Amino acid sequence: FFRGAVLLRFRGVLLPSAFATFPSTRIRWLAMAIEGLSAGDTAWVMISTALVLLMTPGLAFFYGGLVRGENVVNTMMMSIIAMGVSSLTWVVVVFSLAFGGKENWFIGDFSRAMLWNMEGELWPGTSIPALLFMAFQMTFAIIAPAIISGAVVERIRFSAYMWFIFVWSIVVYGPVCHWVWGPGGWIEDLGGKDFAGGMVVHESTAVSALILARSVGRRNLGGDTHEETVPHNVPFVVLGGALLWFGWSGFNGGSSLAANEVGALAMVNTYIAAASSLVTWALIERCCAEKYSATGAITGAVVGLVVITPAAGYVSPFGALCMGLIGCILVYPAFLSQCGWSHWADDSLDCFPCHGIGGFVGTCLTGIFAREGGVLYGGGFRLLGVQIFAAVVTATYSAIMTRIIYKLLSLCITFRVDLQAELGGLDDALHGGFAYDGNPASPSKFDSRKGSLMASTNRSKAAVATGATDAATGSTDDSGSGESDSAEP
Repeated sequence: FFRGAVLLRFRGVLLPSAFATFPSTRIRWLAMAIEGLSAGDTAWVMISTALVLLMTPGLAFFYGGLVRGENVVNTMMMSIIAMGVSSLTWVVVVFSLAFGGKENWFIGDFSRAMLWNMEGELWPGTSIPALLFMAFQMTFAIIAPAIISGAVVERIRFSAYMWFIFVWSIVVYGPVCHWVWGPGGWIEDLGGKDFAGGMVVHESTAVSALILARSVGRRNLGGDTHEETVPHNVPFVVLGGALLWFGWSGFNGGSSLAANEVGALAMVNTYIAAASSLVTWALIERCCAEKYSATGAITGAVVGLVVITPAAGYVSPFGALCMGLIGCILVYPAFLSQCGWSHWADDSLDCFPCHGIGGFVGTCLTGIFAREGGVLYGGGFRLLGVQIFAAVVTATYSAIMTRIIYKLLSLCITFRVDLQAELGGLDDALHGGFAYDGNPASPSKFDSRKGSLMASTNRSKAAVATGATDAATGSTDDSGSGESDSAEP
């Protein structure tokens, strides 16, 4: 089909002679003939990669439902943009910093920058292609900065957030990832265990989120600056949480990097811990508030997923059940508004309690319930000590570097939107429109001025009650219209 081309036969397929000039390794790659490759393992990790990637849109729905109606587009976009910025940053340099080099305790090198010379080879110690390993790890690098957005929504400039996650991925995520999973990382050399990212993903992001929230400042809610908001769209929250749970099958199960018993154990433990934490959270709410809230239940499930992440492939199913139960009991008080950091920093969507406290608790419980080296299995306290030390160092490094990044970027860019945009909603100010047909109020009659669905509902109930009283007494207002002053147009 090429004029003048000479056809040659390669494995029963006719190819133009131009392919003969390709390096032999490239032809082997094109022919899918990588020696030692496992089709089953490769298929499972490919599926897991897609599952983890789906978690970021799930997080977008989860966060989007929790904010006020006039900020839902901006909030969701902060997760979606991470799929672009973090992916490119990972491919160009961060993957090499995390997994490149040989036996460096702090950080890798630039040997794998731009995925240099990675075609046609297996990732060391696995039976999957090196490029697939890169893609799987990239999905972790995508959702990590997206988690941070939950602490600073409704007040941060979109361009400033993009610059922040770009620098943060290089300065914080790359080194921490190398410490735990990279060749020669010091946490791995100490014997620390982090199966799927309790320290790498959850703790580092949550601490960074808290510091960034403190640096940017509190939200202006149009009245009392300490006024709490409630979810403007509970179905969004439930949908997002369900997608996160679904994607966590690959997040933990795929971290075995093989279709084997360890992956199956990790997936089973993931489901058990999430279910245990969900039920525990619902029961605690029933005892404390006498109600079972949908937002609380799905939040409890996410907490269980965070807690089990560092231990998913190391503990028994019974251990996973206990970790979900204990983790929920320990993390639940951190969500209460009376906690110290809620006054120190305005963590908009409770990123730090969920991912920071949950990640720390899960890391520590790994040292107790791990079948190899855990306290309950006769391993003594060495592993527990290593887990605590590694978690503290990770949190400290993340906090210090986040503050430095913010200070340096603040010299060049402005992080905070102006007051008018903040009060009017970032959807229109930054993205040119609202989520709900140009109206900042959601279909659930969300009161955008007060930021409270409960306040709107209570006023409606008061209006109904007043109307009923007036009907019974025959009284009207001064204008004679018979309408209550509490009623809203």
